[in-house]
Amino acid sequence: MIVAFSITPLGVGEDVAEYVADAVRVVRESGLPNHTDAMFTSVEGEWDEVMDVVKRAVATVEARAPRVSLVLKADVRPGVTDALNSKVESLERHLAG
Repeated sequence: MIVAFSITPLGVGEDVAEYVADAVRVVRESGLPNHTDAMFTSVEGEWDEVMDVVKRAVATVEARAPRVSLVLKADVRPGVTDALNSKVESLERHLAG
């Protein structure tokens, strides 16, 4: 499964990059395939391991912020692996063709 999620600390002012960096660090240290862009971090793995990473990322931000907003979208496809890359590769093939 792939989970795309965004964590936003609330009540800490406008500049939230350092808080978001703490969350992304948790994802990267998990060892699961992941990708971060300007809006979301995507992580791929089995249900329990992905949700554990999301939970730990939220907890990391929650430890420093009085309130945390979480937006999450999941693509649940049992038996599919490397979808984080293969979905983008398929899109690029269609764009090129």
